[in-house]
Amino acid sequence: MRLEWKTCLRIGVTIFLLFLAIHYWEPLMMTGKLVISAATPILIGFVVAYIINILMVFYEKRFFSKTKNAILVKVRIPICMLLAILSFILIITLIVGLVVPELTSCISLLISDIPPAMETLLSSELFIELAPEDLYAQLRNIDWKTLMNDVVKMVSSGLGSTVGAVVSAVSTVASNLVTGVLAFIFAIYFLLGKESLLSQCRRVMKNYMPEKLAKKIYYVTGVVNDSFHRYIVGQFTEAIILGVLCVAGMLVFRFPYAGMIGALIGFTALIPVAGAYIGGAVGFVMILTVSPVKALLFIVFLLVLQQLEGNLIYPKVVGGSLGLPAIWVLAAVTIGGALLGIMGMLIGVPIAAAIYRLIRDDMRRKEQEQQMQKEQTMKEEDYKEYAKDVAERG
Repeated sequence: MRLEWKTCLRIGVTIFLLFLAIHYWEPLMMTGKLVISAATPILIGFVVAYIINILMVFYEKRFFSKTKNAILVKVRIPICMLLAILSFILIITLIVGLVVPELTSCISLLISDIPPAMETLLSSELFIELAPEDLYAQLRNIDWKTLMNDVVKMVSSGLGSTVGAVVSAVSTVASNLVTGVLAFIFAIYFLLGKESLLSQCRRVMKNYMPEKLAKKIYYVTGVVNDSFHRYIVGQFTEAIILGVLCVAGMLVFRFPYAGMIGALIGFTALIPVAGAYIGGAVGFVMILTVSPVKALLFIVFLLVLQQLEGNLIYPKVVGGSLGLPAIWVLAAVTIGGALLGIMGMLIGVPIAAAIYRLIRDDMRRKEQEQQMQKEQTMKEEDYKEYAKDVAERG
């Protein structure tokens, strides 16, 4: 095999760059963190613009898909952007208005009601019969009221009462506020100029990239965009359905804190697979402060609701639209949560769905090519046999 000088040059440059990356790894990482930190408003603005654009596309298709009026075509993007931003702000306000007060009430209830609930649980005959003697003795000797007061004091002291902590908190809030304002401004620019930005990206790729590579990038970004779009729409729809069903079921069975727990479970359901169980655990403790029997019945109700949601709602609303098997959803949530926490759980599923779809489509393409090659080979062999028979007869 003959090596060309271009191939040798590419190998040499690759080895040199690899050496620089290994030898200067820490400075490169510091530079990368600095660049990401500086670009944080742009990245957040892009994420916000992407989410708002889902609503914006909905309004464009709903109200402007068939219009041919020149004036309406010109004002289409600003009007749809304004409607999408107002809808986005309304959704965030509703979520914050429903969840934050419920979480505050939940924390205050847990702090005030855990001691009497534990006393009730420890004095119940069922717990005395089932619990091991050493565990029962240890729990019985705990002063739960003093323990909760100590936890509150520790949290309060941990918040910091010194001037330095206050200054640091104020500077952090100010910095986050500036970042948020800049991110929102970038999001508006992204939305207003999305068509020109996409056109510019296509022109750059067309002029500076091979056509084959540009087509692959178009295809990959299209698959990733489709996966995230379907996931965001499906996950929000599924969370709303689950929260409404939870509130309705709790009202039917007369469980306490129906609105609070339903809103919490609907909010935590945005985290796939594990989210509703997190909200359910908090709901169990809250109901336990009122009645241990109702708390156990709530767990049974939540398990039935989760089976209904997992087998009917989620596959139809989210899973079916993504085309990702359940085992890979669970794996994506587990790995994403281990790497990036809550954010990893949220973005792990659409990323896994995009990778799964890309690999699946590539395998199908290769299998089709192999099948076509096999059929071509069979045709050539049949033709050779036919020509041989003709030659023998002649």
